[in-house]
Amino acid sequence: MRLLHTSDWHIGRTFHGHATLDALRGVLLELAAAVRREHVDAVLVAGDVFDSATPAAAAFELFEEAVLAIRAAGADVVMTSGNHDSAARLGHQAPFAAAGGVHVRTRADALDRPVVLRDEHGEVDVYGIPYLEPLLLGERTHAAALGAAMDRVRTAAAERGNRSVVLAHCFASTGVVPQAAGGERDITAGGLDIVPSSVFDATDAARIDYVALGHLHSRVRLAERVRYAGAPLHYSFGETSPVRGAWLVDLDAEGLADAAWLDLPVPRRLTEITGPLDRLLEDESLAGAEQDWVQAVLTDPVRQQDAMARLRERFPHVAKLEHRPEGVRPADARSYGERTAGLPDAALIAGFLEHVRAGAGPSDAESALVAEVLSTVAAAERAA
Repeated sequence: MRLLHTSDWHIGRTFHGHATLDALRGVLLELAAAVRREHVDAVLVAGDVFDSATPAAAAFELFEEAVLAIRAAGADVVMTSGNHDSAARLGHQAPFAAAGGVHVRTRADALDRPVVLRDEHGEVDVYGIPYLEPLLLGERTHAAALGAAMDRVRTAAAERGNRSVVLAHCFASTGVVPQAAGGERDITAGGLDIVPSSVFDATDAARIDYVALGHLHSRVRLAERVRYAGAPLHYSFGETSPVRGAWLVDLDAEGLADAAWLDLPVPRRLTEITGPLDRLLEDESLAGAEQDWVQAVLTDPVRQQDAMARLRERFPHVAKLEHRPEGVRPADARSYGERTAGLPDAALIAGFLEHVRAGAGPSDAESALVAEVLSTVAAAERAA
């Protein structure tokens, strides 16, 4: 049996305020084409199908288009809800969808009842664990909630004796947080709740052949049988991996036979450019970045006027601008009161400008303006 593991479609999400529906449509339709080309039997979507609990109509239309394309390519679909999804909304009329080969698992009370797939070697049980809110289940942590869920799954797997696959949506780790994964916000209201990957361990009685995880937006291999596929599209400059794709997972009679990476197209690359504004606008070596999503870091000592508009004349898809001046002076150990004691108002203002401009004080025109304003204020005070 061949499975395709994907996750975190986040339909409806923007990229730093820019719409992504058209780009995501192209990627998901290419995923459907790969299903046909690679003879995939079932597509596993491990949560965060939508970016919002109340998706817009256009997001629902893309969801329907993508799922229908996958079904037309010959694969069943098994999906679970993530922390961004509304479990009730995503799972609405799930029994009717299942009749059409689309199995949506969003209920915690049904997570130990698998979707049963079949191949020439027999049955494969797919257990869909929706995102579990610990407090609603009487648990203090996500690790405890998933631990209890996996105990139920292992009990069912031991009783049934079939090859087993688990879908879950969480922040799992082997002990070292995968910093390069990036791209997602804290999964619980109280902060980041890391789940040890050992939660998904098999036992002598209960076989767990593959664990398809969602939540992190870049591919991560925690173990041979425990993996994140990442999001099919870049949604943040924090997602450092340049590749997007999915895992092709092959099961034979004994269980996991192979897991191979399938690249998906990247509609627009992520690029960071750094330097003074004038140099970024003139540097010929940056020509290859002109159609990328661009994060610009300006190193000019003084903030440049209309910097974003000027950058967009060359880089139309610049999405993020940061001012990080070079040559910032070391901090003065004296207190603010000590630094400003006895200084006239004009000197205080000049000092403030030097502080916020990384050492660049007022220009002649600015000094003249400050002097004029201070003179007007002083005259008004004398006349009062």
